[in-house]
Amino acid sequence: MVSRPAAPDFGAWMKIYGPILRRYFLRRVPENDVDDLVQDVFLRIQSAQADEPVKNIESYLFTTAHNVLANRYRDQATRSALMRRELTESAEVIDLLTPERIVIGLEEYERVITAICDLPPRVRQAFELNRFEGLTYQAIANRMGIRMNSVKELIHRALGRIAKELETGR
Repeated sequence: MVSRPAAPDFGAWMKIYGPILRRYFLRRVPENDVDDLVQDVFLRIQSAQADEPVKNIESYLFTTAHNVLANRYRDQATRSALMRRELTESAEVIDLLTPERIVIGLEEYERVITAICDLPPRVRQAFELNRFEGLTYQAIANRMGIRMNSVKELIHRALGRIAKELETGR
């Protein structure tokens, strides 16, 4: 009977190499994408059916990280090419940008900005950190010294108030 190699200890790998992979990705992608990429690395490794035990874990992890990053760039390039093609195919949209529509758009923009400025200070701070600075709920919670559920509630309130102000036409 042939014995199967011992299963890798993914929990230990995540604890040891997770922070290292985060730093690797932080130098290459926006911060809000880092956790997803680290997760993709460990997901790929866990789903791979290795017949032999991994001899050089670090090399294996970083090769996988490189491949995850390459796939991400490839997917972005594909999406970008599709978007460019859609834009060139729908060139008539440019004709729809009349002076009247531009003025209407500027008025809508002004209403949105006013609605954001009218939010209560903590609600506005959470909303701006999330929407304008791209911070995650957890990062906002850490910065504001509150729980993540409180951040979710603040942003939910912000979105509700902004939508209400836009509906009323003020």
